[in-house]
Amino acid sequence: MKLAGLNVIDLSAFLPGPHLTMMMADHGADVVMVEPANGVGEPTREIGWKTPDGVSVWFRNIARGKRSLKLNLKDPDGQALLHALAKEADVVVEAFRPGVAKRLAADYETLSAINPRLVYCSISAFGQEGAYVTKPAHDLTVQALAGLVDLNRGLEDGKPASPNMPVADMAASLMALSAILMALYRRHETGRGDFIDMAMYDACLASTPNVTGPVFADGDHPPVKDMRSFGGAAMYHVYETGDGKFLVLGGSEPKFAKNLLDALGRPDLFELARTEPGPDQESLRTFFRETFKARSLAEWEAFLSRIDVCWAPVRTLKDAFDDPHTEARGLVFTDADGNRHIGLPMKFRNEPGKPSTSLPGFGEHSEALARQAGFDDARIRAMTDRGAI
Repeated sequence: MKLAGLNVIDLSAFLPGPHLTMMMADHGADVVMVEPANGVGEPTREIGWKTPDGVSVWFRNIARGKRSLKLNLKDPDGQALLHALAKEADVVVEAFRPGVAKRLAADYETLSAINPRLVYCSISAFGQEGAYVTKPAHDLTVQALAGLVDLNRGLEDGKPASPNMPVADMAASLMALSAILMALYRRHETGRGDFIDMAMYDACLASTPNVTGPVFADGDHPPVKDMRSFGGAAMYHVYETGDGKFLVLGGSEPKFAKNLLDALGRPDLFELARTEPGPDQESLRTFFRETFKARSLAEWEAFLSRIDVCWAPVRTLKDAFDDPHTEARGLVFTDADGNRHIGLPMKFRNEPGKPSTSLPGFGEHSEALARQAGFDDARIRAMTDRGAI
């Protein structure tokens, strides 16, 4: 696999870091998840829905294929163990609030002095410098400050709503993975690692090229309900059908508008589809609202399937994971115990990823990792007795 032989230490928790390192494990990296010696470990072990075997679905989909090291980083021997493992590591990922890693002797300066080849990625809400450095935050807080919650205004009530997807978490996860791979590529040339300052806030703002137009062009706030991406375009909009279900038109290209309006017997409305999104398209949106409300979703599925137009029914997440296409793409798979998993989105023709469905027990590999680091049995027993591992 692409990352076979790569050693990764993951000091993070919840979603951005663990999701990133799971993707690395799926493609062959040896990932050690360092869990705090607090009796709980990775918080997602206990969060959310669980399968009949008592395992959290969230945990199953961020921890597979990893080894677990229960570790008290406030303990001198705990710090020594981390340093010994870091000496042989290629990548360290952490998501502490700025300043915490240094207090725990787990910061880049400390670990890179031990291992100059180390690629160290720090994922935080707002980065390692700036006005918000010490501000506590999770995904929703970051999205609010980055302007994304404001973009999620209802088209009818005009009020911002909680986003449905953890954009800050997931964008940071994927950008951090890209940065790590860039640093590893450069290390191949220079022999030196690097420090990556990955802010969730930065990842949010960097994800807005398609909606930043009014901000940079006019110095103005985005007029959300009139914008192409949020319902201002009649051909890029959500419509209710006669049976209370929904479909979307998802492509504003003129060819799609012409094909649909010709099929609906209203070619005279085509020029409206070519106008700027917003008030100029309201009469076309009204036509589509009234038209789609006249038939059931099943009827529209039959009708639209014969037309070259960008559209889709609005489905639930369950519908999507139950779709045979999802299974064919390997985006869902079932293990030997009948548990379903989110599959691998990155597909290689050569050396494809092979996810392991094994999940580590809390601290399951602590003693083995301590021995791997050169600790003798007496030291390991003493650390175990005082809860350091």
